[in-house]
This record gives sequence, structure tokens and C-alpha cells, in this order.
Amino acid sequence: MDFSTIVIPEAAGTAMLVLLGCGVVANVVLPRTKGFDGGWLLVNFGWGLAVFAGVYVAFSTGAHINPAVTFGIWASGAEDFYVPPEGTEGQEAIPVTAGNGFAYIFAQMLGACIGAIVVYLAYKKHFDQDADPASKLAVFSTGPAIRSYGWNLVTEIVGTFVLVFVILHFAKTPSGLGPLAVALLVLGIGASLGGPTGYAINPARDLGPRIAHALLPIKGKGSSDWSYAWVPVLGPILGGVLGGLAAAGLTS
Repeated sequence: MDFSTIVIPEAAGTAMLVLLGCGVVANVVLPRTKGFDGGWLLVNFGWGLAVFAGVYVAFSTGAHINPAVTFGIWASGAEDFYVPPEGTEGQEAIPVTAGNGFAYIFAQMLGACIGAIVVYLAYKKHFDQDADPASKLAVFSTGPAIRSYGWNLVTEIVGTFVLVFVILHFAKTPSGLGPLAVALLVLGIGASLGGPTGYAINPARDLGPRIAHALLPIKGKGSSDWSYAWVPVLGPILGGVLGGLAAAGLTS
């Protein structure tokens, strides 16, 4: 399996996910945008549609676009990270190996950083406006409504467990909804479980843009809140692994 066969689609899909997802947050929280103060449901819908677009872009790798999904599939005992649908020409199965797993996660982190940089470019003049540094950080990464690292970790584990557990069951049903099903799932998770932490449910989605926030010359940006950064990384990984194990146990 050529390294680029995984990296290019996964990076492109994750970049699209972050561009549209962080973009809707920018539209809601940055001063003088057309969508300013659009509310939580606008953010939820925006992230759901961001997933919809990202999954289509990365279809040839199974569209993980999230290390938690990659870890979840690995933990489920699956032999392949992706198996092309019957009748698909020009695509091969991607076996579960350490090298392929690294390729997925590297691509997801790379794509997340790229997507975050493009959001900054798209909203440059709005980032230049006077605004709370926390609002500028919120465009890039998540933060808790009530800071309690242990309970914030629990929230991220639960949300990501639901994501991975249900995604792995999509593959076993004949719904044919494809990316729409994943988009609706993310929308539902955000609306129901996203309130406490902002529902990262994806280590790359949070860490990649947080790195971009730290490096970009954003006017008045303030701290990147590295003391919290481990929560939206570890929580989704644990939730993804638990979701994979539970999905495997339910169908064994």
C-alpha cells in the first residue's frame, strides 16, 4: 500500500472537515461577521455538514478523518481499515497495520492544521477586530463550559464512544445513507452531548487547529490553553477504543 494512497485523501478530507467546521465557529463568534451570534445549533449544523463534505472527499480511504475512528477500527479487531464496496474498480482494501495506522493519523493531523490555517486566511479581517482572546481560540479548538478535567474527559469519552460505536454499525446495515448518516450522527452528538466541552470527539480536529492557533500571527490571540489540550486528545482516543471494543463484542 503506497503511503500517499492513505495520506492524500485523509489529509484532504480532514482539511475540508476543519475548514468548514472551524469556519462555522468563526462565523458565529468573531465580530462583524454575517453570522455573528448565530447560536449553538448553527454550530452543530455547520459541523455536521463539515463531516458530510469531509467524508465525501476522503471516500477512497474509508474517510476516517479522525484518529478516534482509526483507533476504534483497530480495537474492534477488524482486518482492514477500509474495504471498498463490491463492484468498486481501482480501489484496494487497506489492511490494519501499524504503518497504515500511522499514515492515517499523520494525514489527519496534517489536514487539520491546513484547514485551520485556511480558516484564518478566510476570516483574517475579523480576527483583526477587537474580541475576547477566548473567542478567537474557540474558532480553532474546544474548551469546557465548566473546567473540571476529569469530568471533561468523561464527556469526551462518552461522545466519542457514541460516534465510533454507531459508525461501526453503519457498515453492517443496508441503509445506503453513507456520509449523510455520519453527518446526522455528529449533529446529534453536538446537540445532545456537546454542551459541556464543545465536543471535540476528534483528537486531530482539536490538536491540529490548536497548533495552528499557537503559530499563526493572530492579533490579540492570547493563550492556546495547553493545560486543557490533553483532554480532547486522550478522551476521544479512549472513547474510540471503547467504541470499537463494544461494537466487536456486540456482534461477536
